[in-house]
Amino acid sequence: MKILFSTLLSLLVMFTAFSQEIKVDANLEGEKFEHLWSKCVGAGRANEGLRAGWLEQLELVQQTCGFETVRFHGLFHDDMFPVLEEKGQTVYNWQYIDDLFDRMLDLNVRPFVELSFFPPNMAAEDSQTVFWWKAKTTPGSDYLEKWHDLVKAFTAHCVDRYGIDEVRSWYFEVWNEPNLSRAFFDGTKSQYFALYKASVQAVRSVDSQLKVGGPSTSNFVADDRYEGEREDTKGFTKTFTAENINELQWRGVWIEDFLSYCEQEKLPVDFISCHPYPTDYPLDPRTGKGKDFSRFVQSTVIDIKWLNEVVAKSAYPNAELHLTEWNTSPNSRDAMHDFLPPAAYIVRTNLECIGLTNSLAFWTFTDIFEEKGGAASIFHGGFGMINFQGLVKPSYHAYRMLHELGDEKLFKNDYLFVSRKSGNKKLVALAYNYPEDHYNAVPSSIKKIEKYEEGATRQLNFTLSDLKPGTQFTIETLDKDHGNIYNEWEKMGKPEPPTREQIKVLKMAANALHTEIVEADASGKLTINREMSPWSLVLIRQIN
Repeated sequence: MKILFSTLLSLLVMFTAFSQEIKVDANLEGEKFEHLWSKCVGAGRANEGLRAGWLEQLELVQQTCGFETVRFHGLFHDDMFPVLEEKGQTVYNWQYIDDLFDRMLDLNVRPFVELSFFPPNMAAEDSQTVFWWKAKTTPGSDYLEKWHDLVKAFTAHCVDRYGIDEVRSWYFEVWNEPNLSRAFFDGTKSQYFALYKASVQAVRSVDSQLKVGGPSTSNFVADDRYEGEREDTKGFTKTFTAENINELQWRGVWIEDFLSYCEQEKLPVDFISCHPYPTDYPLDPRTGKGKDFSRFVQSTVIDIKWLNEVVAKSAYPNAELHLTEWNTSPNSRDAMHDFLPPAAYIVRTNLECIGLTNSLAFWTFTDIFEEKGGAASIFHGGFGMINFQGLVKPSYHAYRMLHELGDEKLFKNDYLFVSRKSGNKKLVALAYNYPEDHYNAVPSSIKKIEKYEEGATRQLNFTLSDLKPGTQFTIETLDKDHGNIYNEWEKMGKPEPPTREQIKVLKMAANALHTEIVEADASGKLTINREMSPWSLVLIRQIN
């Protein structure tokens, strides 16, 4: 009986919370905030940015999602030809990089410069490679001086071409996930720190106000596998053995050691970067294979709070925080990336991270992305918020709706955010239903997709007051039946690939959210009272 009463009481509290009416005065004094979600977005590699489709999609997301910078791998890879040997002499060639940067800047998007990977003359002769395009990740015996000279020459060229004021607004990040020695940096922690030193000295030798940072390490961990010079792959990690991974103490990789090293060497650190994916992928020492683990919905927020505490106590308390990769998982074949649930996760997490970080960069804006090579299916779980054919996914709508928000917060709880634009004083609210019965793990294809349709609904009941009578608002709803492009493709019979006419139809369906217009009553009030289905988003935007 006691258990039954406790259960009923919990249900009553939950029902009250779901049905409680929220009242927001339109003229309430607002709290200013930054759109951290639009500061940076990811893409695959530099050379992909020379393609028409990539540039077209970048133009779209810049216009509708407001992305200010793009970060990608492989700026110094072979297919960008930055270093050539002619008549026994080393010659720098910036034509490919110039073409890419020129086109990006023409679209009002700056590069978030990731300095990677090794050109052939700096990599070991038998260098380890990563991805099908074979990025070289093993440093050669005399790489540091050559790397320093390359970075210095590249930085000086950027300043000459684009002007010092422009380049001072850029960020220079040293490498990508160097702690993953089996993938991105076939070297030691100490070698990476030396690489950072050479890089920051090279950049700052051009101009002392240019911004440099790192260590660009991978997801947070709950054990000591990265405490040594290289990853320990021989023992079971805590993630494998814990009964509940969400009760473990997670921390960033190399962050504290990096800050200590830079302090000791008296090196500048303008920003700290890492990749707080809400997952872990440790190796099983018995098989040498990895296993996927997804953490609970609050994990990214908790990780960023840990990062804030560490940086605040360091010699660099004013360093910016840029989380330069983030998604529901770091797997470019995770089917969940194509479905509806990540949209609610994106909105929820970004809104909870306001004031905690300077950026949280979604990885990536496009499925024109080839780390594992091309994919046979048009929907293959790619990272992108837009697929290869230009079909926008629910994740795109999440960022589009976030971008619509104003810059003054009037109200926030765990499913509703009400804002006002300081310029024209118009109101924009964004509601979302991340079902509480799915809090224990972020959406991923570890679970069957069908399981996510069983989530709980949520009652949205709020009133805006002190409006001018007749003030109109549009209400856009993203749910399983509207803007959920995979379902539309499925209804079409999953054509592989779609015809040109089918692509046109699918593009219209991908953008066909349920839209309606409502207006304030004679007393200047607008009440929205409706049930939100699992994983849905509702954007309420003032239009006059």
